[in-house]
Amino acid sequence: MDIQEVSVFIIYLVFMLGIGVWFFFRDKTQTERGYFLGDRKMGAWVAALSAGASDMSAWVLMGLPTSIYALGLGQIWIAVGLALGYSLSWIYEASRLRSFSIVADDSITIPQYLTNRFKSDSKTLQLISAAVFLVAYTIYAASSIKACGTLFNTVTGIDTTIAMYLAAVIVISYTFLGGFSAVSWTDFFQGMLVLAAMLIVPIAAATMLEPGASASIDTPNYWNPVANWKDIVSGFGWGLGYFGMPHIIIRFMSINSQKELKKSAKIGISWTLIILTFAVFVGVVGRMFIGFDETVNNNSLVFVVMTRRIFPALISGVLLSAVLAAAMSTADSQLLAAASAFASDVYRPVIRRNNVGNSEMMWASRAVVLVISCVALYIASRPDAGSIMSLVSNAWGVFGAAFGPAILLSLFWKRFTFSGAAMGIFAGAAVDMAWLSCMADSGIYEIIPGFVAGLVVAVVVSLLSPKPSKEVEELFDKAVAMANE
Repeated sequence: MDIQEVSVFIIYLVFMLGIGVWFFFRDKTQTERGYFLGDRKMGAWVAALSAGASDMSAWVLMGLPTSIYALGLGQIWIAVGLALGYSLSWIYEASRLRSFSIVADDSITIPQYLTNRFKSDSKTLQLISAAVFLVAYTIYAASSIKACGTLFNTVTGIDTTIAMYLAAVIVISYTFLGGFSAVSWTDFFQGMLVLAAMLIVPIAAATMLEPGASASIDTPNYWNPVANWKDIVSGFGWGLGYFGMPHIIIRFMSINSQKELKKSAKIGISWTLIILTFAVFVGVVGRMFIGFDETVNNNSLVFVVMTRRIFPALISGVLLSAVLAAAMSTADSQLLAAASAFASDVYRPVIRRNNVGNSEMMWASRAVVLVISCVALYIASRPDAGSIMSLVSNAWGVFGAAFGPAILLSLFWKRFTFSGAAMGIFAGAAVDMAWLSCMADSGIYEIIPGFVAGLVVAVVVSLLSPKPSKEVEELFDKAVAMANE
């Protein structure tokens, strides 16, 4: 344990917690929309980096680089698919989702938007969506908490399980206190830190490589990106996740104007392309710099080991805080999205039947944050929990398959119906989980069959259902007009 590294970590964690405390006392009387959506007042830079940081969790510094470190350039297609999907979501989805959510009774959550989009009084869709949220976000949060525990253990020597609890307490605290505004601002600072670390570490390592270092890699097909067609197909499949990832696309709804949204898109896409490019660079350079080490591979430590070998403790402490930042920035967004889904889409309309005050809603959502965190901690601490990358891929697949088709159809197809959305979400999630359980050895990422199933079922059920009412069609036209302003 190096006291300088630990000191940097403590300063960083206190700063993050301070943001949550500041927003708590600044907005003590904040509304439900303020807690869950920041009152739609997010500017371009905060929204863009918050969306990116909430997406690029510790897997972009630990999981993805280590996959490339161990398996080679065949894994590069994950980065290609993510870059393409993220860019398309900003270009085609963001503007419409913002305008549709406003026109649809000022919706503040994704399940609420999907229900209001069809002017429906039924709670079926909200309940199905909330169930998917709670399951998938618990798994997703477990990956972030596990990454925090691994990092703390590596840097400080603290027991991994104890480290997970410590990290979870910090994330829970500022999410619990400050809500969406605190989460977005912490994500903004964390996004900047992640970007700096991703640029500095692999470039520094590359300058220290011996001539001919690439020849030391003797893994068959390591340098061949097209050795396996399944890697290519599954890699592009990762990009499908962006169209239905609630904690990311909720940022589109929070931006304060269409003008700011266009600026935010440029910032967000640029940031993500740089991060993904250098994640690949970290994996390749790390293989040449470190050589293959089973411990590094098993614990996803290529970025961590490379950083500590290159830089003195004070600098490595700052750079390794980026891993902590990446994990925390995703965990807080996941917890808040799950809390909003339960409080707004289950607790208020189903359990309390809308007989609930603003203060009670805030505390109900905070209780959900605590419950999900406890379950996620249990999953993360289990020896058989799986790797950081596998946990992320499981949650990512469920979200993309369930919500991607429904969101896209709701924004671009006037004939889409409430029944189509509900059945599409159910079918997408069910097929994704079934494929993971029964066909995992196929080598095809489960999001692909899940997304296709969700899309087909949503379209077929919509065509078999009665046409949307004139009121719903007018809502569609109004939202499209707003998006095109």
